[in-house]
Amino acid sequence: MAFIRNHHSLIFFLLFLSLPLSHSSSIHDLLKSMGLPAGLLPKEVKSFTFSGDGLLEVFLDGPCLTKFDTMAFYESEVRANLTYGSLTGVEGLSQEELFLWLPVKDIIVDDPSSGLILIDIGLAHKQLSLSLFEDPPDCSAKSGVLKVAAGEDKSFAAWR
Repeated sequence: MAFIRNHHSLIFFLLFLSLPLSHSSSIHDLLKSMGLPAGLLPKEVKSFTFSGDGLLEVFLDGPCLTKFDTMAFYESEVRANLTYGSLTGVEGLSQEELFLWLPVKDIIVDDPSSGLILIDIGLAHKQLSLSLFEDPPDCSAKSGVLKVAAGEDKSFAAWR
């Protein structure tokens, strides 16, 4: 009887994962249930989908900036493959490093007890404290800085 109950629970869980999710308030709960901190995505998430094959698509009202250890830029749409403890193949998220905007490739929490999260920005891997990502950050649309982050404006005037 326990096998049948567990079998039905497994089927329900798999069906749940295959359904598109679109409640912005639960994206942060989804991240936590998958071993990731809720604060990897900003409060301003409008909707999202999470397919059975692990593709997570997150939709924001527009591009925005926030700050963790450095500035982070979210495009209007962020995509990644979500598995337990990791977001891989990330698209739509960049981080400022030494005045350059570099795309975030992967975000991994190998061992939650370590208190560290690994951010792969292509040229380097950064280990940061998980505490930086506990709460979903506010994300603002400052037009001049957004143009630089998006690569649309290369002038220094955009920073004024």
